[in-house]
Amino acid sequence: MNPKISIIMGSTSDLPIMEKAAKFLDEMEIPFEMNALSAHRTPEAVAEFATNARNRGIKVIIAGAGMAAHLPGVIAASTPIPVIGVPINSTLEGMDALLAIAQMPPGIPVATVGINGALNAAILACQILAESDDELMKKLVEYKENLKNKIVKANEELSKLNYKYKV
Repeated sequence: MNPKISIIMGSTSDLPIMEKAAKFLDEMEIPFEMNALSAHRTPEAVAEFATNARNRGIKVIIAGAGMAAHLPGVIAASTPIPVIGVPINSTLEGMDALLAIAQMPPGIPVATVGINGALNAAILACQILAESDDELMKKLVEYKENLKNKIVKANEELSKLNYKYKV
């Protein structure tokens, strides 16, 4: 089994956030890899990873980082593969990471999800792959249908709650 998606984080302290992506990809039965690479501490390893990712069969990269959050942009600068950045809330309520990831120069795009939004990053990666994979598209449609059903059930439960002034 070869990975199609790569989950990269700046350090293992990001794992509690980034594992939400891993769990979703596991649920969707998409082969993935997971590594810690630092744009500042291991720049050579990041460059090697980004340069070789496409040749290894990686189709989408999910990169999470906090603080200065250069990792997604540095990866995007060295690969034609779509990169999805996940800003991690480590300082300044994650706004520093969000801005660092979202404000990329022209020609080096990084799709950016919300702060700590690793699950949405995995869903977006799945949507990218599903465009050329009918089985995966079926799973994704089913997942989204289940989201809708959860809200319908939640409203049914809310309608059963009794309050003196609830109409």
